[in-house]
Amino acid sequence: MDRPEHSVLFVCLGNICRSPTAEGVFRHLAREAGLEERIRIDSAGTGGYHIGAPPDARAMAAAQARGYDLAAIRARKIAPEDFEQFNLILAMDEDNLVHLRGIAPETSRARLGLLLDYAPGRQEREVPDPYYGGRNGFEQVLDLVNEACAGLLEELRRNLP
Repeated sequence: MDRPEHSVLFVCLGNICRSPTAEGVFRHLAREAGLEERIRIDSAGTGGYHIGAPPDARAMAAAQARGYDLAAIRARKIAPEDFEQFNLILAMDEDNLVHLRGIAPETSRARLGLLLDYAPGRQEREVPDPYYGGRNGFEQVLDLVNEACAGLLEELRRNLP
């Protein structure tokens, strides 16, 4: 197969909690729908604090309990070429979206937005950072991410030939 028809990059601050959770959930949903080979899926952080590190152990445990595997994901910082290689770059919150808009090259064709834009029934606009909280924060992230990723997959599926 050549290039996937769609490509999605999930972005948070450190790429160890929210964005790898979104990557893992979306990859799982795409695989279940038979679309994993047709959609390039990755995650990154706007900060380079944890480059090369696996997701936070609490994020991995919460995801594993729901059947999502994050073990192969490693943190990385968003790079200029990501704005050319991905059709859609989705931030977990407004701060990271503002940061993405500030570093996007003028030639970028990537569409930037918030992940929760794909969960239209939700009041929330942002996936909260669970890093400094307890276990419930990681469960909330999974709830929000799961709903938004299902909506995103449905939209992408409508646009696949």
